[in-house]
Amino acid sequence: MEEWFSALTLFERIYWITAIIGSVLLIILLVLTFIGGDADDIGDIDGDLDLDAGIDFQFLSFKNLVGFFTIFGWTGIACLSAELSYGTTLIISLFCGLLMMFAMASLFYFLSKLNSSGGALKIKNALGGIGEVYSTIGANRSTIGKVQIKVQGGYRELEALTDESYDLKQGNIVKVSEITSNGILIVNKYQK
Repeated sequence: MEEWFSALTLFERIYWITAIIGSVLLIILLVLTFIGGDADDIGDIDGDLDLDAGIDFQFLSFKNLVGFFTIFGWTGIACLSAELSYGTTLIISLFCGLLMMFAMASLFYFLSKLNSSGGALKIKNALGGIGEVYSTIGANRSTIGKVQIKVQGGYRELEALTDESYDLKQGNIVKVSEITSNGILIVNKYQK
């Protein structure tokens, strides 16, 4: 293996190293995707909350860069194996890598549009809903607590405030009367 690698030109070594590292990272990303991890979730605040802020077309992301380097490397190796010139190899591999980035960005963009149209939580659907206090909510909007409430067919744990003059304790039944601009529920004790 060492003899084979040392026999390669510098240009070929760069393409092989790029292809191998890109492929290993791509395999790691695939495994993480299948077990539920996501490299782009770093810094994500709350996946359940959607305030109707759309996801823009993201051409430059970690996944897209991994795709670029993987395709760039393997295309370069294929071009060099076909005995194309270094200049032609570089142009073709750059084009294919950029095409891969564009394809992946488009795919994730359209998948996010599908998700936001049907599966994501629309916080306004919680208005008028009845739930149970999960963690204490301070009187007169003094401290944020949490409520468990059924929204869009599933139970969610959402942040809440109250205008009541007393704390709402765990187990109290509440009704959502308002939703703030930043998605926090305003609840009052439920009266039957």
